[in-house]
Amino acid sequence: MKSSGTTVINAWNEWDPLKHIIVGRVDKSSTISPKKESPLGIPNWGDIFHTIGPVGEENFEKAHEQIEALATLLEKRGIRVDRPTSMDFSQESQTPDWVHDTMFGVMPPRDILICFGNEILETTMSFRDRWYEYLCYRPLLESYFKEDPNFVWEAAPKPRLTEETYEPGYFHNYENVWTQEEKEARHNAQKWWLTDKEPLFDAADMMRYGKDIFVQPSVVTNAPGIDWLRRHLQPKGFRLHEVNFGGDTQSIHIDCQFFSPRPGLLIQSPNTPPTTPEFHELFKANGWEVVVADASSGEKPDPSFWLAYNVLSLDPNTICVEAAETRVMDQLDKMGLDVIPLEYANVGPFGGGLHCSTVDIFREGDCEDYFPKQIEGY
Repeated sequence: MKSSGTTVINAWNEWDPLKHIIVGRVDKSSTISPKKESPLGIPNWGDIFHTIGPVGEENFEKAHEQIEALATLLEKRGIRVDRPTSMDFSQESQTPDWVHDTMFGVMPPRDILICFGNEILETTMSFRDRWYEYLCYRPLLESYFKEDPNFVWEAAPKPRLTEETYEPGYFHNYENVWTQEEKEARHNAQKWWLTDKEPLFDAADMMRYGKDIFVQPSVVTNAPGIDWLRRHLQPKGFRLHEVNFGGDTQSIHIDCQFFSPRPGLLIQSPNTPPTTPEFHELFKANGWEVVVADASSGEKPDPSFWLAYNVLSLDPNTICVEAAETRVMDQLDKMGLDVIPLEYANVGPFGGGLHCSTVDIFREGDCEDYFPKQIEGY
């Protein structure tokens, strides 16, 4: 299937040749309001999240330069790049159920949208300051809907995010009360800040492998959210596999746990090994090579170890990696991949890494069954 001048929605995995993508923006981004449902103090990112209001000019300028460099690189390689419409994210937001001091930004479209073949799904989102962020993508989705007669536009139920959605005092207790052992016990029991009041999930807690979709329960994805996804995807022929990871008491977004630059190769983060044994069993049963990645370089600027594996594949042979991650790049180079280093660490505080800041719209290829040998009960 080839894209013409008009939009064609088609993306089944994370590695087929990329032809059309959405890249986020850092314009008008705001910091997270210090309310009980907002995490504070992300390590190695200074105090960018400790104030309310627009992000500082110096932080913005560096991040803006880096994300625009990504968009330019993609366009020079013949990839169509669309951008969301920014709004004033420093403004107050509210619904009949709540009022929040600020909004967030539009850098990480990966959290909000995910493409399953010819379908784009709008996710729920779990942060109040991100409740209205979907509006920034509506102009693009409306144009896709007009241009591609086969495009299926779906949206998960919009959550209310009332007080019942969150565990009271969670982040205060996490930072000031619970011991490391208590945090680990809660992690293993999947008891994070969300209750099971309503379905909640981020798109960035899913990875696409053709007919098989892997989903991670996390700080922003709860059990009802995964159940909703299963009911939505299984009738369409997809197989949904839940996978849990250890090594971190605050699981958020599956991009940080593993990636596949091409079919047949799974690269696993050494920091967060899977605690679901069937996960690796499924890959090995179908002849995939499972490789534990080299640790993050930890060089300055530090994108934080959990963003080291947040990479963007342009095709099965070409991959973009944060420039500071020399160990990751060396390992990929030895595997025969053409590695493109991009300085991207300053974009991190606006919502994540290279994969976070993009949404695939068109990748050449069809829906493949990469795992014909399934693990019973998984």
